Amino acid sequence: MSAIIDMDHLARYTGGDATLNAEILRLFEAQTNELVAKLRAILDARDAKSWKEVTHTIKGAARGVGAFALAEAAANCERVDLADRGNASAAIDALKTHTDAVQTFIRDQLSN
Repeated sequence: MSAIIDMDHLARYTGGDATLNAEILRLFEAQTNELVAKLRAILDARDAKSWKEVTHTIKGAARGVGAFALAEAAANCERVDLADRGNASAAIDALKTHTDAVQTFIRDQLSN
């Protein structure tokens, strides 16, 4: 099984600087918390434009830090039709599951 976050991928962008890695991971953790929380309200408002923007942002940020499973879950969300509320809600749930795993991984990394 691959790591929740590919730290080698992240290190290619940070030169392996542990302090910079930690700062990026903290920012990523805060950003994903905020953005995933917004998706329920966006779904309730049926705001397709904001849905695409938020899911695309999560996807790009996740790819940037090496959280590839989370990026894939965000890509799946990005393609969801908000008219299918059940499918959209399930996509948020899947995204939240991946986000929780990433956040646990980040907390573990930062405590070492």
